[in-house]
Amino acid sequence: QVQLVESGGGLVQAGGSLRLSCAASGSTFRINVIGWYRQTPGKQRELVATMDRGGRTNYADSVKDRFTISRDIAKFTVYLQMNNLKPEDTAVYYCNAVTGLVYWGQGTQVTVSS
Repeated sequence: QVQLVESGGGLVQAGGSLRLSCAASGSTFRINVIGWYRQTPGKQRELVATMDRGGRTNYADSVKDRFTISRDIAKFTVYLQMNNLKPEDTAVYYCNAVTGLVYWGQGTQVTVSS
């Protein structure tokens, strides 16, 4: 099993920055892909950014050139640096890890005020 704990959410003005962290524990050696999704009320959870075992990244078009996913392998932690935040980035952000199973963190709220 894999456990995921997010941190770093909060309230920020438009144009500001936040960095989210996701600390993974448990069977981290089994993780093939890890990343971030987000969800707003009444909408489906959507992909934000992912990174595979080899370090290859994938981003939603809406966040390209503004968000960066990175990892610290020694700390089993994945980060999402979010710059130039927009009100439409407001959502609950979830960390996601895929082994043969799918794991989710508890989510962290990001609110961007205009």
